[in-house]
Amino acid sequence: MSNPIGDPGHGHSPAAWTAVIIMLVAFTIGTTAFFLDLPWLVWASAGLVIVGLLVGWGMAKAGYGVGGDKYIAKEH
Repeated sequence: MSNPIGDPGHGHSPAAWTAVIIMLVAFTIGTTAFFLDLPWLVWASAGLVIVGLLVGWGMAKAGYGVGGDKYIAKEH
């Protein structure tokens, strides 16, 4: 089904979901570490956020992003 507005799919792709899940886990760890006063773990979780961004970007470049050759759009 074609979308007349040109909606790209709001990021409903394996690349987007994987990146968001990694970053949510990182924020959860970082928030808990901040509460427990563990600065090294706060910084490690900040690094994990960057890893999530890179994983999402890499998966999108590999074809798992919206419009990629390995992405299969699902009807709502």
